[in-house]
Amino acid sequence: MISRMAPWRWLPPLLALLLGLWGLERGGPGGSMWRDESVTWQVAHRPLGGLWRLLGEVDAVHGLYYLLMHGVFGLWDGGLWALRLPSVAATALAAAGVAAVGHRLAGERAALCAGAVYAVLPPVQMYAQEGRSYALVAAAVAWATYLMLRERWVAYTVVLLLGCWLHEFAVLALLAHAFTAGRSRGWRWSAGVVALLLLPLAVVSVRQAERQLGWLGRPSWQDWAAYGVVAAAALLLARGAGRELVRVALPLVLLPPGLLMVISLINPWYVDRYVLYALAGLALLAGARLARARARWARARWAWAAVAALLVPFALWSVWLRTPESRKDDVLAVAAAVRERARPGDAVLFMPARRREWLLSSPDVYASVRDLALDRSPAASHSLWGTELGPAAIRGRLAHAPRVLALLDPVGQPLDPYPAEAAKREALAAGFELCGVSEVRGARVALYARPGRCAT
Repeated sequence: MISRMAPWRWLPPLLALLLGLWGLERGGPGGSMWRDESVTWQVAHRPLGGLWRLLGEVDAVHGLYYLLMHGVFGLWDGGLWALRLPSVAATALAAAGVAAVGHRLAGERAALCAGAVYAVLPPVQMYAQEGRSYALVAAAVAWATYLMLRERWVAYTVVLLLGCWLHEFAVLALLAHAFTAGRSRGWRWSAGVVALLLLPLAVVSVRQAERQLGWLGRPSWQDWAAYGVVAAAALLLARGAGRELVRVALPLVLLPPGLLMVISLINPWYVDRYVLYALAGLALLAGARLARARARWARARWAWAAVAALLVPFALWSVWLRTPESRKDDVLAVAAAVRERARPGDAVLFMPARRREWLLSSPDVYASVRDLALDRSPAASHSLWGTELGPAAIRGRLAHAPRVLALLDPVGQPLDPYPAEAAKREALAAGFELCGVSEVRGARVALYARPGRCAT
């Protein structure tokens, strides 16, 4: 059946699927998981009632995704494969959507090239390998773009609204689409419905924004430099491309990240993965340019050699993305380090408190140590990481602990200034001896004991 289909229909999603499945369970038999994925894991495993109450307090922006993953785990609690397979499938669907847009605007050859380019882009591969919502959002935006070109306004509204409810920054795609369909009455109605039905989520998430995004700073010079490189590449690729394709692709690659970065100068909300879907615009422009250049390159060996040389760093990047070192931390490695070092009766201290996430997805390890600063568990407090005691109570509990495993950020990370965090540091310095520190990916596991008792 596949052999009868035009290659642009099946080859890009197949390529994306194979790349997604390659190294899906990174890091060997135990795999690896970073802390955002761990949040997905532990939140999606909560009962529906507890999940609903959590979303009323925090993380409403990911609510629909958590509900989806709750259903996935209900059907098949298949470890890291179940956690990440929805992202793999969504990336294949997004590649198919990019190819469909390319076919609509520039023909079969451009469709095949655009879909393949999207599938091999390293950031796309990265989030195909991750149990978060960004690949699903990208698929929704890609297909909404196609439905916009077909003027299927009801379907367009449903698909784009789904993307926005998976992550509300998908609404920035509306601004890109306005350059193509802004004069269409159907599009204006669709845009209004999407904005109206997204409003309840926006109201709740804005109220949660300080807790949700308080860790973010304004865009760094590296962020601006990366945006500049992508923008320059998009503008160069747009030269000589078809006018209609440029009107669709260029706003998509430039506007969502650019506008979010400008907003982040006032309210720091920018992270590149929040607008991953913008790379569909870059893939469309690159696909059109490759399709036009193919005929000229057919007899030019040097051109094919240049393309092969360009693919080498992409291949190395792809390999690196499938290692634990490609993520900020590895919660399963942290849990393994605690499992190896903990003795019966040991206490654990998370410094800062939000690093409790490192053990929540390994309940066997978490249950084997006393969480010294915990007041109310994540489930009982309807929060992601639970609530902790006040400074005095933390000092009191530390006074009766013979050994403490402290889970710390890497050296060089800023220390939280909150009174409870300061109390942890002061009590450990005053009453304990540091016996040793183990470096784990993105974390440190430090063992403290009473003076003179490190060897016991």
